Amino acid sequence: MEIYGIKTCDSCRKAIKALSDATFVDVRKDGVSPDLLARAYAEFDDAIVNKKSATWRGFDDEIRAMTPLELVMQHPTVMKRPLIVDDQGVLSLGWGKDVQERFGG
Repeated sequence: MEIYGIKTCDSCRKAIKALSDATFVDVRKDGVSPDLLARAYAEFDDAIVNKKSATWRGFDDEIRAMTPLELVMQHPTVMKRPLIVDDQGVLSLGWGKDVQERFGG
């Protein structure tokens, strides 16, 4: 299992603590593969962009006009976090109650 996020993100910290066997991938340092981002976008559509983030608020209209996939590829810190890939390859986005329950939390 892999957790994609940022070490300073509270939601990511909670997911890492709850899913202690998972491998953490820091998107700021390591990025996210284009294939995985494309899969996440296909599954979650616009929800892949965290429009509540400080990163999003700092963007001008030109950057905000990019497609969600282009935006996250160029600025991975704007991705809603965490993005979790379980051992079967199933994706989960965020650390809401639905995702926590899925992983037994």
